[in-house]
Amino acid sequence: MGFFKEFKEFAMKGNVMDMAVGVIIGGAFGKIVSSLVDDVLMPAIGMVTGNVDFTNLVCKIGEGEGAAILKYGTFIQNIIDFLIVAFCIFLMIKAMNKLNRKKEEEPAPAPEPPAEEKLLTEIRDLLKNK
Repeated sequence: MGFFKEFKEFAMKGNVMDMAVGVIIGGAFGKIVSSLVDDVLMPAIGMVTGNVDFTNLVCKIGEGEGAAILKYGTFIQNIIDFLIVAFCIFLMIKAMNKLNRKKEEEPAPAPEPPAEEKLLTEIRDLLKNK
């Protein structure tokens, strides 16, 4: 029973739940970026490269049914996907860091001195003036 209790405590920690939310949002973000790559960027890149469809680039090694087919075009496509996802995440983190720096740079208002200290200061000032 100790193992299950320990696992429950681990699973219910805030960090694990935050990570789970991050994974779910990351999956959805990945779909958006994949659509951006597949539907927007790759056709433009294909036009620039003479309408080359990277996913159709293959290298056949051998003859007949036993021939190995290396799909290096799909590999290139996945590298491009990764680079775009990494760049988007970099931009998001950079923007978040900029916002956090602005919050840190704002000076905190000076704390109000305690009433007792304020009263003593007023008494001191009155005694100086007499």
